[in-house]
Order: sequence, then structure tokens, then C-alpha cells
Amino acid sequence: MKNIINLKPFGVLIVCCSILFVSCEEYLDRPSAATVTERDIYVNFISFQGFIEELHNCIVSPSECGAWNNYSFADENMGPRPYNFETGNWWGAESYFYLNAGVNVNTTSMEGRDRRIWEYAWYAIAKANIALEKIDEPDLFSGTDYQHNLIKGQALFFRGWFYFEICRFWGGMPYITWSLDPVEDFGDEKYQRLTFKETALKMAEDFRAAADLLPNHWEDVNAQIPLHPAGKDNNRQRVNKFHALSYLGKALLFAASPMINEEATGNNTFDATLCTRAADAFGELLALNASTQKYRLATWNEFMNVFYRFGLTRNGLDEAIMMPTLYERSRFRWSTIGALCPSDMGLNSSTTADVPTHNIVKNFATANGFPIQDDPTYDPNNPWKNLEPRFYAFIAKDGDKINNYTGVQQYLQSANGAWHRSSINPATMTGYYQKKFNGMRPEFTLSEADNIIAAVPYMRLADVYLMYAEAVNFQNGGGPKATSSTFPSLTAEGAINVVRNRAQLPDIADVYTANQNVFFEEIIRERAVELFMEGARFCDLRRWNRFSDPRYLDKTCIDFDRGADGDPINIRERIVLTRPAGKKYNWLPLQVKFTTMEKTFPQNPGW
Repeated sequence: MKNIINLKPFGVLIVCCSILFVSCEEYLDRPSAATVTERDIYVNFISFQGFIEELHNCIVSPSECGAWNNYSFADENMGPRPYNFETGNWWGAESYFYLNAGVNVNTTSMEGRDRRIWEYAWYAIAKANIALEKIDEPDLFSGTDYQHNLIKGQALFFRGWFYFEICRFWGGMPYITWSLDPVEDFGDEKYQRLTFKETALKMAEDFRAAADLLPNHWEDVNAQIPLHPAGKDNNRQRVNKFHALSYLGKALLFAASPMINEEATGNNTFDATLCTRAADAFGELLALNASTQKYRLATWNEFMNVFYRFGLTRNGLDEAIMMPTLYERSRFRWSTIGALCPSDMGLNSSTTADVPTHNIVKNFATANGFPIQDDPTYDPNNPWKNLEPRFYAFIAKDGDKINNYTGVQQYLQSANGAWHRSSINPATMTGYYQKKFNGMRPEFTLSEADNIIAAVPYMRLADVYLMYAEAVNFQNGGGPKATSSTFPSLTAEGAINVVRNRAQLPDIADVYTANQNVFFEEIIRERAVELFMEGARFCDLRRWNRFSDPRYLDKTCIDFDRGADGDPINIRERIVLTRPAGKKYNWLPLQVKFTTMEKTFPQNPGW
């Protein structure tokens, strides 16, 4: 009954319409695949939902796929050895994006490291296309309009979302909206690669249609459909209208961004029309949330629980709109913790020490809310004094108590020649450690390390506010004082202030809202801080055409001695590594075996 074909240019196993998926089999509790017919799978809501559930198992969890640091490729962090992305050898990073040769998609595996973006995204797109055909096939699905819309809305969202995952790394792709035939001619014009902007507009159609069909939250579904008891606990993870609206706005904002607009039109500027559409999508989401209160920004006191939690409760709180599927809980203990904590803490840190760069640290504002270079109260000779609260929450600096272990160095010592700078292997290369996804703090214990969940969010409400501010700023008639048509009570600067105020900072100063360009520089800095180590920086710098900008090429550390009073002296910023620059880094290279099969599937420029 299983019928699998190989989609040649894309190098992934694509399923035909008669395939039986194991998740559906488990959902139906069937003893054997041979007893399940096509009608069994698609006949009613419960069984069809079982078919849809597998799409969640195609989501790649960034911090579980390979080593922890594999998802962050910009200027935020560095380790004891240069990463392939830091030296320009993007071919050498294929293990994060592609499965090893001969390994097939396996959605039943509960090992996060089994998954890769390329294969699982194409697999999920094919499955979504099958679902969209079957839900509207005459005399097959029997259910209410409400049930029909739930199935169709999910399939539409996932088709758009997995295309977004592919395209944000490799650029535009053919947008396949049909289930494939084993004898497809992949040289046909319909398989021609599109630009990112062209592909994003098709994603936007799917996201818009999905938003119109999906519920505000799956808690609302329980009142109308008797869901399978085993699935009710996962309602928070199932995609809803907020998922669709957030990615509708994000796809349009990416398509409107300078690098992508330049690829499509030759203009290294924001596309104001697409920014307007993005702003309206984000505004629609924020207006809906204002009326339903389905999501909320975490308070400052609970903020770090957005990024990690101890015990069986997953992180994210009500701020996370979309979180990755969790496959193997112990991976956080043996990968996340091991890569982010000092090696002397005995947490499997013998080969990695992924630490923040000093150049990213310089983006954190002063306690007054100003960039450090603009605040006369900032003392470069005491660089960690009177900074904003997010600095102290996210970054471990010299002198901080970072654990409550017995017989282990409990205070970070990162001055020249000090313990964490030279006596452990690997040591911190920059003078810092991060605290955002590992739980390090004065009370941190081994028991907590053994029970941590620290998944990197895909989408959270704070990001929506920041993207809203950017889209409104560059929309038709936009600027810091402008609003969207769908949420006229919130200006672009007001959206920034929502995020700043949660971080205990005052409203943005008037000097930074003088015009679009000045305000945009604060958006860039604010995203660097708020979304630190969440994977946004790599895509942001590229879409803004700043990935090869000299301002973002250097990865630096801070060298210093400790004075008699314990304060740092002889402070010097030192360049550890300079990333190579070039237009070819706009997109990742495609594997050569894919680009040499059909003329419709060319290699990305420069590779």
C-alpha cells in the first residue's frame, strides 16, 4: 500500500496519494497497515486529523537538530573552533540542513537529531497537498463544514510554513500545489524556480486562506468536536489563526525586505506595498489578541520561563505562538546545557563552549534606554554597569554567580588568565556565557540541569510587535508615528515601546523617532537584543542586505584584567574572527546533485 517516488530536483521522498502514514495508523489504533483503506483515513474528522498530525512531526527543532549552535550563523556567538559559516564554507554546514546520504524521512522517530530542514519540509509539503486534494474530493470526507475547515486550514498553513522554512535559507522555489505523479516531467516550466518574492506571495495566499478557516485556539474546538482524549493535551501546539496571521505578516515582510526586493526588482529598498500588507496582517493579529486575550507578553518576573523551564512543563508560556515539536526531552540536557555552560560544571561540555560575542553585547542599551554610544552616563571603563535588565538576564559576565554546585567554581571568572578564560577546556573565548536557554543563575543546580526544557521559539508575541513596527515604518505613508489600518490604536514606535516597557525600559526617546531610517536602526538594535540567540539574526541581516556589511562581520571578545577593587581594568575589544563578505551569502548553496538534473532548478548565484 505504500507508494513512494523520488522527486529528482528536490532530493526528497514524496508520498503518493495512497500512502499510509504511521501516525494515522496509531491514531486509529489499527493493528496493521494492510487493514487500512483510503476511505478509513479520509472518511471523518478524527481519522483525517490523525493524518494531519504527522505534519507536526516534520517540524525541525532548531536546538535539537545536530549540535545546539547549528542554528545560529550570524554574529551573535562563537565557539572554540570556527564554524563553517564563519569561514564562508557554507558547503560544510550541510549536516544541519540535509540528511546523510541514504537516510529517509522518518516521522515516527522521537530523536530530534534525525530531522533536517530540507527533506522534512518537502515531505510535509507533499503530505499537505494530498490532504488538500482529499478533503475536497467528492464523496470521500464526511463531516461538518466546521470540521472540513479545520482540516483544510491546517493543511494550507503547513504548506505555506514549510515553504517558508525552505525559502528563508535557499531562496525561491517552485510552488507545488498538487500531489505528484510518479511520471512527472520535472523539466516542465511549472517546476521553474521562482524568486523569493514570488514564492512568498504564494505562501501568503495559503496563510491568508488558513487564517480564514482556522479557530482562534484549539481550546475553542473542544466545545464543538469531541477530540480524541490522547490529543487534547496537545491543543496548545496545534496551529490556529494566530499562527497563520503571524506567518502571513512574516512572509510578506521578508518579501518586502531590501535584499529580497533587490533580487526581484533591482531596488535595494523596502517594498512599501508589501510592507503595508504585512503591517495589516500583524495588525489584524494584534487586534484579534486584544479582543480574545489568547496570548500575552510574559511579565518581567516570569520572562525567563519563555526560554527555559524545569520539570515536565515546557517553556514558552502564553507568549509563544509557535514552538517546535519536542522529540527527545533529554536532548536539552545533553546538547543545550552541554554547549552553553562552562565545561567544569560536568555537563557534557568537553568539546563545545558556545558563548556570546562582545559585538552583540554592545547592542544592549543602558538602564536609561539609550544605545551605549549615545548615553553620556555609560562608562566604557566599567562596561557592565547600569545596563538594561535584559543584559543581566541573558548574559553571564565576569563576577556573576552562575551555579550553586558544591566543589565547582560558582562565580564566572573571565579576566585575562582567570579560571574560565584559561584553566578549563574549552574556555570562554569572549569573556561571556549566555543564560537565556540554560538556566544558569545563582540557584542553578545539577538537578535543575537534569530537568530542563529549553526549546527555541519559532514565533512569539514580542517578535510580532517588532515586525509590526518594522512593517508600519516602511509601509505606504509609514514612519514611526504611523499605524496599520487594522490596528489604528498602535503606532510603530508604540509597538517598540510595548517590548521595551516589558524589559523595564522607558519609551524610546524622541531623537530615535525623527524619521524612518533613524527609527529603523533602533529596530535593528532592539531585535538583536530581544531575539538574541533565537535564530532571527541570521535571516534578519540577510534580508536587510546587511549580512556582508562591515559593521556585522567582526566577531569580537573583551580582554581585561581585574583591578584591586575587583573592577575591570585594561579593557580592550579584540577581533577574534572576521566573516567573509559577498553577495553569494544571500542564500545557502543547493546540493550540486539537485541542480545538475534539470534546467528548471539552477544553483544559487555565486555557488
